[in-house]
Amino acid sequence: MPPVGESIRIIPLGGVEEIGKNMTAIEYGNDILVIDAGFQFRDEETPGIDYILPNTKYLEERKEKIRALIVTHGHLDHIGAIPYIMDKLGNPPLYSRNLTTVMIRKRQDEFPHLPPLNIKVVEKEDVLRMGSLRVRFFAVSHTIPESMGIIIDTPYGSIVHTGDLKLEHMDGVASEREETEYARFKNEKVLLLMADSTNTELPGFSIPEKTVHKNIEEIIKNVKGRLIIGTFASLLERIIKIIEFAEKYGKKVVIEGRSMKTNIEIAKELGFLKIKKETVIPSEQMDGYPANKILALATGAQGDEFAALMRMSNKSHKNFKINKNDTVLLSSSIIPGNERAVQKLKDNLSRQGAKIIHSKIADVHSSGHANHDETAWIHRKIGAKFFVPVHGYHYMLRAHGDIALSLGTPEKNVIIPDNGMIIEIQDKGEKIVSLKEKAPGGLVLVDGFSVGDIQEVVIRDRQLLAEDGMFVIIASLNTQNGKLKKSPDIISRGFVYLRESQELLRQARFIIKKTIEDSASGMRPINFDYIKDNVTDNVGRFLFQKTAKRPIVIPVVLGV
Repeated sequence: MPPVGESIRIIPLGGVEEIGKNMTAIEYGNDILVIDAGFQFRDEETPGIDYILPNTKYLEERKEKIRALIVTHGHLDHIGAIPYIMDKLGNPPLYSRNLTTVMIRKRQDEFPHLPPLNIKVVEKEDVLRMGSLRVRFFAVSHTIPESMGIIIDTPYGSIVHTGDLKLEHMDGVASEREETEYARFKNEKVLLLMADSTNTELPGFSIPEKTVHKNIEEIIKNVKGRLIIGTFASLLERIIKIIEFAEKYGKKVVIEGRSMKTNIEIAKELGFLKIKKETVIPSEQMDGYPANKILALATGAQGDEFAALMRMSNKSHKNFKINKNDTVLLSSSIIPGNERAVQKLKDNLSRQGAKIIHSKIADVHSSGHANHDETAWIHRKIGAKFFVPVHGYHYMLRAHGDIALSLGTPEKNVIIPDNGMIIEIQDKGEKIVSLKEKAPGGLVLVDGFSVGDIQEVVIRDRQLLAEDGMFVIIASLNTQNGKLKKSPDIISRGFVYLRESQELLRQARFIIKKTIEDSASGMRPINFDYIKDNVTDNVGRFLFQKTAKRPIVIPVVLGV
């Protein structure tokens, strides 16, 4: 790896080939600043895994240079990796706004064995020195209060990282607050912009959050029976508004879901939510009030198997029994891959007679990420020389890059990154390039109590087990004459139903017997590994020829 020299090095360590595990390193001279440390939930390529983390090996090898971890906001795709990586990075100071730091502390409480974090609260007008770099902050609109962007001053101009953001607007006209916030960039020499790409392919402006609030208020006001609202626990601004509306119209609020309860407690603790003590009641007390005076806030709008809303839908919730007078409002988008689970949730609720309202039939949800025209507005206000899109799949980043090009940024000044790409601003801020060298980018996985580079063979075996099952062979071999003592036993799981596959088993046993005895013939001492490899190959080939499936073949050969 070449030394950084007088260049500025930008390394997206996560969040530019996926939604989640956002993390970026900025390196200049003897200083590294890290922005965000999130995780990604597992996908179909990582069965059985809890979370996927950014690969921090590049930082671990240079941890003496890390001056700070700066966190833009409190969502898990930006803070989720903190308990798993901070120790590896030398536990540098962590900077963020008050709400975010409280959420980080709450999550850290789940890891009592870890050393305490060195957390420092900042506010948007603060100016700090981190190593040789000056760092400033600005407020951005998102679905959680106190989200912020970051400005890093370098000798060649400032680097602006927006974090996740959208615009507060009405009919495409930015609010006065947004105009004031972005006016700071009018006389700023912005060298590089790194900005959220999640929704940049969507045309126009996103639905204003105020419109969503207004529509939800009307539903709360006019609903005839019990109202159950399913949403993300992370949409804290909306949750606060829902509880305030409930109190305004004389309703009691029942909160279901651990993450929902935690975030509401944090909002109350910090003064974001100010309500009467008697507004929130436990679900056990619901029956003491008329149905039209009950509003339930629940996790599980994505069809999560064990979340509150799914347990209500499949009749396994001990206090909620859905009936035809209930209205269920799903105030969330469907995360790609969850379509079938959400459909099952809606089907289960419908079977019990509930009326369902969702974002495809009413404006009851708005994303926290800027659409195409909002993004263009942000670019015009910031006016950067170079641009690197972040936060999204490659296609989203490419769409964001096209916006920058359409606004006049030269193509040579735009780089579409991959995880681990090393980007440098060279020649004292005159050009931006990507190096041929890359930071380590292998998968880092949280798998139960294990954290690290789980071997690819483990993941591959899980995929095979899920797709084609397993075929276990148990054979007893006479080590004196190389013959089997008896017919081999076969155990199968997830492959074929053995009772209905007797002919297949008969042929398999013949192949097993022949392979073992031919392999062991004249062998002294017996090489069991060699025999097992031959059995695996021959049986695997036979089973594929007969069934077009490739189960994991596990031979157990016992010498007797």
